[in-house]
Amino acid sequence: INKKMSIRGLKKKQPKTFKVKVITMDAEMEFSCEMKWKGKDLFDLVCRALGLRETWFFGLQYTIKGMSTWLKMDKKVLDQEIPKEDPVSFRFLAKFYPEKVEEELLQEITQHLFFLQVKKQILDEEIYCSPEATVLLASYAVQAKYGDYDPNFHEPGFLAQDELLPKRVLRQYQMTADMWEEKISAWYAEHRGIARDEAEMNYLKIAQDLEMYGVNYFPIANKNDTDLLLGVDAKGIHVYSRNNRLSPNKSFEWSGIRNISYSEKELTIKPLDKKAEVFKFFSSQLKVNKLILQLCIGNHDLFMRRRKVDSIEIQQMKAQAREEKARKKMETQRLAREKQLREEAERAKEELERRLFQLEDEARQANEALLRSQETAELLAEKAQIAEEEAKLLAQNAAEAEQERQRLEITALKSKEEKRLMEQKMRETELIAVKLVKESDRRAKEAEHLKQDLHEAREAERKAKQKLLDVTRLNYPHVAQYSSHSPADTRDVNLDKGSGKMDLKDVDLKRLSFEIEKERLDYLEKSKKFEDRLKELKSEIHALKLEEKQTGL
Repeated sequence: INKKMSIRGLKKKQPKTFKVKVITMDAEMEFSCEMKWKGKDLFDLVCRALGLRETWFFGLQYTIKGMSTWLKMDKKVLDQEIPKEDPVSFRFLAKFYPEKVEEELLQEITQHLFFLQVKKQILDEEIYCSPEATVLLASYAVQAKYGDYDPNFHEPGFLAQDELLPKRVLRQYQMTADMWEEKISAWYAEHRGIARDEAEMNYLKIAQDLEMYGVNYFPIANKNDTDLLLGVDAKGIHVYSRNNRLSPNKSFEWSGIRNISYSEKELTIKPLDKKAEVFKFFSSQLKVNKLILQLCIGNHDLFMRRRKVDSIEIQQMKAQAREEKARKKMETQRLAREKQLREEAERAKEELERRLFQLEDEARQANEALLRSQETAELLAEKAQIAEEEAKLLAQNAAEAEQERQRLEITALKSKEEKRLMEQKMRETELIAVKLVKESDRRAKEAEHLKQDLHEAREAERKAKQKLLDVTRLNYPHVAQYSSHSPADTRDVNLDKGSGKMDLKDVDLKRLSFEIEKERLDYLEKSKKFEDRLKELKSEIHALKLEEKQTGL
């Protein structure tokens, strides 16, 4: 029995809770709330979860019967007319807007939430914005999301999935998505070096000058039953025509309002100047009047607060914001310096790699040139040897021709006809002998020239080897040190563009081989013709000798 009673007692003591889902501009959170919690308890819990200290701008909004309203802070959550859901859904939104975003929004989280909310209002066309301003705003939104523009990374089409412009603007112009992206990217490229929080602040500084920024509109009617719109914002209360939300017909600054009150559907604005006319208007529902009054009180309180000396809390927050901005600025500068040094190091590395590749290419070309010079030297040596052999053979043939001429002179016939024939043969033989002597001299000179070419080619090969060794020592000290022990074996020669270069492009190896083969064939053909001619002369002389015996000479 005692156990049962203790269990029942524990059950009674356990607090009952209900679940709440809170949707911010970029996240969803769920909380378990106690039944007795007031609106302020839940609101403070959400602010702590977000790390938000500038709580006075925000509120928890919910929708009931098609009307959006704000959770009251001083009443229990469950005592208010909230949706019967599990969990109960609330939207954490900015309820009041600052007059000057740069001065009043101190925390980065506050700036970010305002940026997301205002951007959504512009895209949803709740705030009117000119087409050119929407492109500039979109470029800051892209900078905040993607960081600095990089043409190598942000290729055409990278914004295809992003909603950046209101549909009204897209319908207004005959432009493709690619054309819009090109215009946005042109502005985006100009924002290089701007951090995310700075880009979002620049977005808000432009947006706060738009006519519909921060204005809450409510349908009303005046005493003549004319349909009008009442706008409440950070500066005051404004009255608009139903079809014009940009230019108010009448405005009441907070500093000029003495009192605002409502009685059922009637709402009265009393100016500070007692002589001025009291403005009365009517709304469709009592709830609308309550909401208008709630927004008026909140905006008026903030208006007065801005014009007083900052509280200790605000002074501390401003000091922290200044310190944070200074720290971020120094961090940004440090990162920029590191990035610059890294880029310079990468450029230096690329230059060294390029230079190394160039030196390797020069060494390869020098090695190829050395091989060509060696092949050329070998061909020149072969050609010189062949020319020398041809000269020797031609000299031998010339000597034989001279001996034959002498024999012909001894055996010359005395008869005129025979003498004439012999003289003719002798002249032909003499001409051939002279020609052979000239050819022999020419081939001897050619052989001498080829020997000289061979000597120059070998000298150029030696210089090319020495040059390559010098280049290797300069660019690869450790290799040069090893190579110094065997300089005669190295094959890498750098044929520099200065002195000592041997340009082997003029030496065509195939042409030399072809010339040598051709000269061999010409020489063999000449030798064969000369031998045939000598045989013919011998046979003719032999016939003459036989005739000599017959005539008794």
